Amino acid sequence: MANFTTITGFILTGFSDIQELQTLYGVFFLVIYLAILMSNFLIITLISLDVKLQTPMYFFLKNLSLFDVLLVSVPIPNFCVNSLTHNSYTSVLGCAFQILFMTSFSAGEILVLTAMSYDRYVAICCPLHYEVIMSSGTCQLMLVVSWITGVLFGTVYTAGTFSMHFCGSKVIPQFFCDVPSILKISCSETLGIIYTSLGIGMCLCMSCFISVVISFFYIFSTVLKIPTTKGQSKAFATCIPHLTVFTVFIATACFVYLKPHSNVPSISDRLFSVLYTVLPPALNPVIYSLRNNDVTCALRRLQKNLCPRGSHHLTLQSICR
Repeated sequence: MANFTTITGFILTGFSDIQELQTLYGVFFLVIYLAILMSNFLIITLISLDVKLQTPMYFFLKNLSLFDVLLVSVPIPNFCVNSLTHNSYTSVLGCAFQILFMTSFSAGEILVLTAMSYDRYVAICCPLHYEVIMSSGTCQLMLVVSWITGVLFGTVYTAGTFSMHFCGSKVIPQFFCDVPSILKISCSETLGIIYTSLGIGMCLCMSCFISVVISFFYIFSTVLKIPTTKGQSKAFATCIPHLTVFTVFIATACFVYLKPHSNVPSISDRLFSVLYTVLPPALNPVIYSLRNNDVTCALRRLQKNLCPRGSHHLTLQSICR
């Protein structure tokens, strides 16, 4: 039998070994985290309270913001605490929960983005049957399937990861527990379970990717047949933000999990991990609300309800008329 020492915890190196820089990084990510929470909770609040936003598209957008909040809340608060207290130790159980939650929320978010693409397909290609196809029950069923599938995939992925033995170094060159880094310190000779989990994840991602590509193929084909330029612009305005969000999320995730692994940790590994965990939740509220008249008007109505005697911005008034 091979000799190995059972590891009870891991050391997350973060971005620097210098305590002053650790504190600086902790404060920086804390500010970003609070901004992400505020922007996404604003979207959730607007959609929940505004009657005019009770449509399938905004139902999925609200849940997308919820997944963003949950996803970013797994690694960032823990990293901020570790940086500010200068304690980078995390237990095996804590590391397992990080991987479980991150994979579950990531898989759920991909499925919600796929459901949103189907919603846009029905709205543009089958507008007369939209209310029947995208009924309240159908939307809720899609959301439940997204949650259940995400949790099941996260459970299988985490179980496969921690069925391995770990020996030697317990240092993870990341600011959170991720599977590529954990694989580097594994001393298991057979990785069949983890490769099976990765295969399931790849099948899930490819299925979602193909579904989104097919949806947008029919969407663009239909939009290009619209005779007026104004009609085409309006249709594209509802689809381009979603396609941008899906592309950013998939691209950053692929860079993290499909990048060839090397034994020497690099800055790019940590950079892409930051982009994967922080960029989509930070960009989603901006992309979906920056030029979205419905969201802007909902914010205006909320401001009027909260401050009925306050001053009003003419630009927002003109947009909502």
